[in-house]
Amino acid sequence: MSTDTIGRGTKASKGSKDHKKPTASVLKGAIQLGIGYAVGNLSSKPDRDVLMQDFSVVESVFLPSEGSNLTPAHHFPDFRLKTYAPLAFRYFRELFGIKPDDYLYSICNEPLIELSNPGASSSWFYLTSDDEFIIKTVQHKEAEFLQKLLPGYYMNLNQNPRTLLPKFYGLYCIQCAGVTIRVVVMNNVLPRAMKMHYKYDLKGSSYKRRASRKERSKPSPTFKDLDFHEMHEGLHFDLDTYNALMKTLQRDCRVLESFKIMDYSLLLGIHVLDRKPLSRGSRCDSRRGQKVLYSTALESIQGSVKDPEPVADDDTLGGIPAKHKDENLLIFLGLIDILQSYRFIKKVEHSWKALVHDGDTVSVHRPSFYADRFLKFMSSTVFKKIHPLRGASSKRKKGSVYAVKSASQEFLSPQKEEKKEGKKAQSMDNLEGNFYSSSKQPDLLPTSAVCLESSRNDDEDLENSEERRASSSTIALDDPLSSLSRSQSDSELDVYL
Repeated sequence: MSTDTIGRGTKASKGSKDHKKPTASVLKGAIQLGIGYAVGNLSSKPDRDVLMQDFSVVESVFLPSEGSNLTPAHHFPDFRLKTYAPLAFRYFRELFGIKPDDYLYSICNEPLIELSNPGASSSWFYLTSDDEFIIKTVQHKEAEFLQKLLPGYYMNLNQNPRTLLPKFYGLYCIQCAGVTIRVVVMNNVLPRAMKMHYKYDLKGSSYKRRASRKERSKPSPTFKDLDFHEMHEGLHFDLDTYNALMKTLQRDCRVLESFKIMDYSLLLGIHVLDRKPLSRGSRCDSRRGQKVLYSTALESIQGSVKDPEPVADDDTLGGIPAKHKDENLLIFLGLIDILQSYRFIKKVEHSWKALVHDGDTVSVHRPSFYADRFLKFMSSTVFKKIHPLRGASSKRKKGSVYAVKSASQEFLSPQKEEKKEGKKAQSMDNLEGNFYSSSKQPDLLPTSAVCLESSRNDDEDLENSEERRASSSTIALDDPLSSLSRSQSDSELDVYL
C-alpha cells in the first residue's frame, strides 16, 4: 500500500495537516501493538458472566513512544487505543476455543499480510501469517452498528455457534498522527493454503453485478453474480449436504433480517481437485494446529453433527465436497459485509436506483425482500442437489422408502411360509377324518381359511399403503426446500434480540 492511499476509509482530525501521515507499516505495527496490549491487559481481569452494560463499554489508553507506567515503550509515533466491549469479545473468543496466548501469537508474532479488496468499499484487509484471522478496517458508522449488534449477536451465538455469519473476535480504534482507523478481527473464510481457482462475491442481484475489467485482469479475480451465470451451471451437492447448507443459510438470513441488515454477500471460493492438487509439503502449516472451532465451511453447516470435533490436519482444509459437470470440487464460503443496515441513506439509495433501473434487481433493498431473493438465488442457481440413480437401490440409505419396503417384504415372507405350512397341515388332518368336527358348524368357514383371507387382506393393505407412502415421499424429495422449511421447527429458528 502506498503512503498516498493511507487515508482511505479513515477520518483525519482537524489538526491532521500539521502531522505527517503514518505509513502502512507504521499503522500495521500500531494495530499489532495495540491489540497485544489490550488482550494482555484483559488477562488481569477475572472471568465473569457478560452483563448488558459490557456491550457498550469503550476503554481508552494513550501509548506514548517512550512508554509509561502502564504501557510499553515502542518505536512508533504516539497513538491512542480504544477497545470496544472487551469482556464481550473475550467471551466470543472463548466460545470459539481461542486461547489468549494463541490469539496474541497469531496477530503479533509475524507481520500482517496485506490483501487486495475487490469490493466497492474502501476497507483494507490484513491476514495473519498463520492464516487464522482477518483484520478489516471499518467506517465509524459500521463500528457503531456492530457495537449495537453485540447483544443480539451474543444471544444468537449462544443458540448456534455453527453459522456462516462472520465470527467477530475484537473491535479496536487506533488514533495515530492525526489518522483514525477502526479495525475488526474476524475469521478467515478462504484459507490461503488452498488455491482458489474461482472466487465469487454473490448477492442474488443483477444490476451492475459483473466484475470490472480491472478486477478481471488480476491473477486471482473475484467474480460476481452475472459472471457465475456464464461460468458455472450450478454447484452440485449430495442431498444431505445440500439440505444442511440451505438450512444454515436460511437460519442466518433470518437472523440478518431481524437485525434489519441487507446488502450482504456470500463469499464463495472454489478449488478444483482435478487441477494439480497441492502437495502436503507445499501447504501452509498453519492449519495443522487449528485454533478456532467451527471456522471451516464444513463445520459451519454441520449443525447437529455426527463428528463434532474439528479436523486440525486435513487435506481438504474443511472444504465442502461438490461437483460441477465432471469436476470434483472443494467449496469454501461465508457471509460477509453484514454491517450494512437499512438506514435512511440506504432507503434513498434504493429509491434513486429504482428510478433508472428495475428496483427488484438492485442490491440495496429492504431486508425481507433481500433475504428472500438471496435464498432463492442460492437454492436454485448457485447450489443444486445431486439426484440419486433410481436403479441403485442397494446404495440407498437404510431409512429410505425403498429400503423400508423391501425390509417389510422380507419380514412378511417367512410369515407367509408359516401360514402355508399351517394350511397344508390342517388339510391333511381333514383327509384323516377330522372334518367331522368342522361339519358341526356348516355356516362357518374353517379357521385356517379365515386366517388366510385376513393375511391376504393385510398384505394387500400394507402394499397399498407402502405404494402411497413411496409416491408421497418421492414428491417430498423432489422439493427439498419446501420440505426443509416445513421440517424446521420454530425452536430451531428462534432469534433472541
